[in-house]
Amino acid sequence: MATVVDLITYPVKGCAGTSVDGSHLTPAGLAHDRSFMVVGPDGVYRSQRRDPRLALVRPTVSADGSRLTLAAAEPEDGHGALHLDVTTAAPRRDVDLFGTTYQGIDQGEEAAAWLTDFLGAPSRLVRVPPEHGRQTDGLTPGTSGYADSSAVHLLSRASLDLLHTRLTERGAPLLAMDRFRPNIVIDSLPEGAQGDRGAQTPDWAAEPHVEDRIRRAAIGAAELGYAKLAVRCAVTLVDQEAGARGGPEPLRTLATYRRAPFGIVFGAKFAVTRPGKLSVGDEVAVAEWGEAEG
Repeated sequence: MATVVDLITYPVKGCAGTSVDGSHLTPAGLAHDRSFMVVGPDGVYRSQRRDPRLALVRPTVSADGSRLTLAAAEPEDGHGALHLDVTTAAPRRDVDLFGTTYQGIDQGEEAAAWLTDFLGAPSRLVRVPPEHGRQTDGLTPGTSGYADSSAVHLLSRASLDLLHTRLTERGAPLLAMDRFRPNIVIDSLPEGAQGDRGAQTPDWAAEPHVEDRIRRAAIGAAELGYAKLAVRCAVTLVDQEAGARGGPEPLRTLATYRRAPFGIVFGAKFAVTRPGKLSVGDEVAVAEWGEAEG
């Protein structure tokens, strides 16, 4: 009763995402998702929380992961695109993600100089090593690259529609889906496309925050297992087109109806329990439901 309407991968943590028609879902998420990360001289990761201009970096990666391009959202800024041969053979270095130490493969001086100039702060680019063995927590444990936590962030359009209703009631402007940086966006099947089954089965995808209750779901050839709710932070305040903070929304409005004991929540995180190919248009087949947390 629901389909995938958007797949977004974020090759470099904190930078802009790219919508794709299809992707292989690996144990660590969509292909190449958060495989790279920008760090400061001390190895601590950079985030839009403190460096909102990251949103203006448009990275693209080749299908085999061997080539990475960094481009500015506005070429007239004077920052030409940088094309890199990705290395996995360079020495490893310690990097810090939320206070936990992992390893990263430094991608060299050209990448460091380009990012330092664009962000206005000393920066380096690292890649997840092939031996990266990070374990993620939640109801269904898994792994991920440099994502904040679990491999996949799933969000329904119905959840955003409800937020838009609440924003309108407060006289606040509507916000784009990219404020929440999901990997998989789901929506109801188009009207008239449900056939006989649609006449007999409630349209669960039209229920706001239905993703909170999904425990196991098959999409395309892959399967997801629920990990936890997505706790929202100051990144949602960043206008992804401007690369700057845009005001108190959506956190101000979400706090009025989406506050859990552990934070303001919007969307859900999932672990990959069966890798496989995903495509826009794939049906979401829920195999198990549960009660929403919080």
